[in-house]
Amino acid sequence: MQLLNPMDYSMEVEQQTIWIKNQNTTIAYCRYSNDGDIEYIYVQPMYRLMGFGRKLVKEVQRITGKVGLPHEPVSPMGQRFFSALEKYS
Repeated sequence: MQLLNPMDYSMEVEQQTIWIKNQNTTIAYCRYSNDGDIEYIYVQPMYRLMGFGRKLVKEVQRITGKVGLPHEPVSPMGQRFFSALEKYS
């Protein structure tokens, strides 16, 4: 049995939603507004801390040309993510 490389993925954009998928599952997705704000972002637990959230945010910035903010309410995990994103950007 061949192991899957988590970096073998595709990115799809449809109706202000970005999907990151591999051949077996959706790894992560993000819903955004035209002004670049992040309405919702989710990364499967087994794929967290691998840069997929950052890839989603960068793709939103590329598509909209804007650096948006997360919509309220932001979960505790979301607060940590966006704080780390600011810290390392």
